[in-house]
Amino acid sequence: MVKQFLQLQWKSFFRSASFKTNLILKILMAFSALYFSIVFIGLGVGLYFILEDQNINPIPFLSGYVVFYFVADLVVRFFFQNMPTLQIKPLLTQNIKKKAIVNFTLGKTVLSFFNFIHWLFFIPFTIVLMINEPNIINSLFWGVSMLLFIYCNNFIAILMDKKDTVFYVIVGVFAALGALQYYGFFDIVSYFSIAFQQFANQWYFVIIPIVLLVGLYKVNFDFFKKNLYLDAGLAGKETEASTENLSWLDKWGTLGIFLKNDIRLLKRNKRSRTTVLMSVLFILYGLLFFTNSIEAYSAPVWKIFAGLFVSGGFLLNFGQFVPSWDSAYYPLMMTQNVQYKDYLASKWWLMVIATVISTLLASFYLYFGWEVYLAIVVSGIFNIGVNASLVMLGGAFVKTPIDLGTSKNAFGDKKAFNLKTFLISMPKLLLPMLIYAIGHYTLGWQFGYLFVALTGIMGFLFKNKVFQIIEKVYQKEKYKTIEAYKQK
Repeated sequence: MVKQFLQLQWKSFFRSASFKTNLILKILMAFSALYFSIVFIGLGVGLYFILEDQNINPIPFLSGYVVFYFVADLVVRFFFQNMPTLQIKPLLTQNIKKKAIVNFTLGKTVLSFFNFIHWLFFIPFTIVLMINEPNIINSLFWGVSMLLFIYCNNFIAILMDKKDTVFYVIVGVFAALGALQYYGFFDIVSYFSIAFQQFANQWYFVIIPIVLLVGLYKVNFDFFKKNLYLDAGLAGKETEASTENLSWLDKWGTLGIFLKNDIRLLKRNKRSRTTVLMSVLFILYGLLFFTNSIEAYSAPVWKIFAGLFVSGGFLLNFGQFVPSWDSAYYPLMMTQNVQYKDYLASKWWLMVIATVISTLLASFYLYFGWEVYLAIVVSGIFNIGVNASLVMLGGAFVKTPIDLGTSKNAFGDKKAFNLKTFLISMPKLLLPMLIYAIGHYTLGWQFGYLFVALTGIMGFLFKNKVFQIIEKVYQKEKYKTIEAYKQK
């Protein structure tokens, strides 16, 4: 049965209409995975000696902070890890036990890169511990216990994928504990250190993560098996509908109709609401760069990098999936008398308005100096003039349907913010950084900002011509896109 499931997954990958796009993205993701693998291996081998040089006992030190490592892992999984899916509904009509479907789906998560990457840190670190510490057995069981906790995280993340409240509660609690530790109100690290050192002091403590792991698997198994019915867990929930006229948009004609649909989409669906939330959080992203708290980000070009995210968080997240946001009814829409020009213009205006709002909300960065806020403003101009068009052009080739009702199903397949979205965004980030670098290192930082702003203004002036090109691309890709959206 497992072999048949694997064959289905293999065929689904290669027969997908978006195979070429997915293949390119997977190649880029493979290079990223290779980079992070090297980093984690290097950290696993070298961390012991780094701590030893500073006269820090590795196990007590890491035991105190490892819980924050686990929480950070949960955050990364929540925003980046896609839960593995099968085509559940067709399988339920076959003579296949539900137990087999659930076990295979949960079993796929064990092989996730988000678990494997931690092996590359904990295994080398444990080997170094065993070589340098007197008690080999205790060092071994400490490392094994940490890996078991990672797999506990794996199954907690699956539950969080269905219950966002769990995620926000966990992150909120540990963020508060971290703040209390940072400001010296409460030394929570010392308590964590005592607790997690027990896995090195007493080998039989490894039973705790084993029992926890088995329990979490059982909870996940029971939850998914209970909801694995066409008329229950996999069926859409009916809720009372509410209508919004948004009549103030009527004066814009067809453009106003599309804007109404987009506003309703943003308000009514979990995935689109998460995109809005992430856009707000991106406004705070600049604090990593403008506070000089991280020395590696002190180079001048990083100000533009930060400005692009601060002002264009919504643009980069929402724009990457135009027209995928409308994939549920895109084929029907294409049977109507729809002008691509009006359709694309509504998306463009939505991104422009969001960019302007984000730039204004980011005005608190004036606290760090007018030069810092100027970087955000010129980045916003570039986002409006250039990136707003580039993301829509790229969207024509990203034929990934979006299930806006994902959160209501037992097995979800997408997140509002994931690794693919970030990788697609990279070209939009490198170009303005290059333009700024040319101006900064030849004529001065003022000219770097000027060149970035002028590039954005030129893009805005040639918007109509660019839109004609984009419209032709969408028309050319129309039937391929419809075919891709029909695939389940």
